[in-house]
Amino acid sequence: MVDVSLRRFVAGDLHWLAARHQDLYAREEGFDASYGELIAGVLHHFCSAHDPLCEKGWIAAKGSQRIGSIFCIRETRDVARLRLFLLTPEARGQGLGQRLLRDCMGFSRQAGYREMVLRTHKSRRTSGSLYRAFGWQKTETKPVFSFGVNLIEQTWRVML
Repeated sequence: MVDVSLRRFVAGDLHWLAARHQDLYAREEGFDASYGELIAGVLHHFCSAHDPLCEKGWIAAKGSQRIGSIFCIRETRDVARLRLFLLTPEARGQGLGQRLLRDCMGFSRQAGYREMVLRTHKSRRTSGSLYRAFGWQKTETKPVFSFGVNLIEQTWRVML
């Protein structure tokens, strides 16, 4: 997506991003409102306490329309957690996910992290293919009941 810009997440994006996560995951996965509450909590914490030297959020925009996001959040001194990776349906399949993931992983390396970790669900097959293409490895799989549905939760890791 040539005409897409990536910019730093700002607090004014919080409500859009929480609502977009809730809407998309409710439609695509059947998630209940607890998912949106979790996302809002992650974003509120990020806005109030993140360290910009080692944590960053990006918003992808086409003109004034927000179409995606990705975040690097500190897990430990050496490990970053990838969070809030989202592409709206109209932004998918055009290479934007690769661009976001590449920028997030590059920032993580520059910030001094040695490893990144993320948690997702088996149903997000396209995401899994993308992670695998970037060297991530699935390290754990377990059944869970979350957000009102039965899921297969996955943990993925990559050395930076």
